[in-house]
This record gives sequence, structure tokens and C-alpha cells, in this order.
Amino acid sequence: MSVIPSIRRPRSASAADKPLQKGQQTKAAIVEAALGLATQIGLEGLSIGALAEVMHMSKSGVFAHFGSREELQISVVREYHTRFEEEVFYPAMEAPRGLPRLRAMFDNWMKRTSVEIDSGCIYISGAVEFDDRPGPVRDALASSVNTWLSAMRRAVDLAVEEGHLHADTDASQMSFEIHALILALHYEARFLRSPDSVQRALNAFEGIVGRFSKPAALPSSRTRPTHSRKTNTPTGTPA
Repeated sequence: MSVIPSIRRPRSASAADKPLQKGQQTKAAIVEAALGLATQIGLEGLSIGALAEVMHMSKSGVFAHFGSREELQISVVREYHTRFEEEVFYPAMEAPRGLPRLRAMFDNWMKRTSVEIDSGCIYISGAVEFDDRPGPVRDALASSVNTWLSAMRRAVDLAVEEGHLHADTDASQMSFEIHALILALHYEARFLRSPDSVQRALNAFEGIVGRFSKPAALPSSRTRPTHSRKTNTPTGTPA
């Protein structure tokens, strides 16, 4: 069973506009419902029976589209990966190469993360569920996350090539630190309900960029975007 491939180009407009066959429409609707459930209860909580109830279908009807619970879970990972690319990666490619593109990738990631503080992140919850469970679902999750982190490292490399970052910048280290602060944000905001966690994550990113940047590459002043989100965190949590 194949895992998530490297970051793909978006589907063409003609392909996206092409009407789906009835069977494809049904499968897409099941995956949509499964993704919604997985963000709330995790991939491990998914079952053919639960989806059949949500979709008002028979278990055999749902099973016919996937063949197994494992294939259903992998389909959800693939769909999540596709949406992550479309919301985070591809829009950032419109920014100039170098530090502007790296910033755009992080800003888009923060926008998605701010929403997922309430809804849940498949990458993070899936890692907790499958970190010590080898198999196709874990492989699909790991491949997806590694694809994104590789794209982040490539953006850092381009920023070095453009002269925005020091020539001896360790792209893997910088990417690691950026990834780490996103994980910390989830923990602080979703679990601890820390009211200032979003702003701390933004400040941490600026600190990382500042350490690796050449002075001339840093803007004299830059207003960081405010990421709005609905949340049940305590009053005063940054939007």
C-alpha cells in the first residue's frame, strides 16, 4: 500500500471541475465525514460502523468503498495532506523566494494551526496514536509530515541562497525549531489553555528568524498578522 508522495502540484481546473461519478461522490462524502470525526476522536476512533451511522448507510455500503478500516484511515490522512498543501504550501509559493516565502509558509501554517487548536490536528493526534505502531497508517502519516518538513527545509535553503540567512545556516535545525514551536503552541493552547500562546509562538518565530538572518535581511519594522479563531480558551486569548 503506497504512502503519501512528495508535495504535488494542485489539480488542474479541468480535473477539479469534472463531475464525479456517483460512486466517487459517495466515497468523497464518506472521507469528508471521516475527516471530521478524526479531528475530534482521532484516527484510531474511526470505524466502519460509526461512519455508516453518520452517513446513514449500511456497514457493507461503507466497506465496499474502502475494504478495510486501515484503508479508510489512510484515505483520511491523504485528504488531510491534500488540504494542508492547498491551504499552507501552495499559497506560499506565490511569495518571492527566500525569507518572504519562508515567512508566508509559517504564516499560513499558523492560520491553520489557530483553527486546529479547537478542531484538532491529524498530524499531531495521529503521531500520538501511531508513534509506536508500525504499519501502513503510520507510514502514511510519517510520509506526509516528512513531506512538509522537507518543503520547509527547502525554503530555508532558498533563503540562504538568496542571501537572507547566514551561509552556515543549518536548515534542519531551523526547521526543527519552527516545527517545535508549532507543537508547543498546540500543547499550550489546546491542553493548558494558555491565553497568550499564539502571540508567544509568533514571538518565537521572530526569534528564530533573527538568530539565523543577516541584519540586512531583517525588516526595520514588521507587524505580525493576527490570526482569528473561535475558541473556548479563557477570555483574553489572542485571536
